[in-house]
Amino acid sequence: MKKKLLGLLMGASLVLAACGGGEDAKDSAGAGDPEKLYEQKCAACHGGDLEGANGPKLSDVGSRLSKEEIEQVIEKGQGAMPPKQLEGEDASAVAEWLAGKK
Repeated sequence: MKKKLLGLLMGASLVLAACGGGEDAKDSAGAGDPEKLYEQKCAACHGGDLEGANGPKLSDVGSRLSKEEIEQVIEKGQGAMPPKQLEGEDASAVAEWLAGKK
């Protein structure tokens, strides 16, 4: 009985270890790719096609805001948008990509 219980615990530990780290893997999957980062962190509110959903459309945001202004909104939030959806290089990469949308 003890051997079966030990085997069950070891098997469960291996399964859980293999599944662990999923959040980090998901977050790092789009690292450096602004389109993937947008899909992961922004598209739910701004739409996959940049046409808006719960948040405003971003398809022409580059004609209204500079890269620096976009990056500031990403990092500090604005209106209903919470701050720090992306930070650092990821925020900068997405801001640069969005600034090109005119």
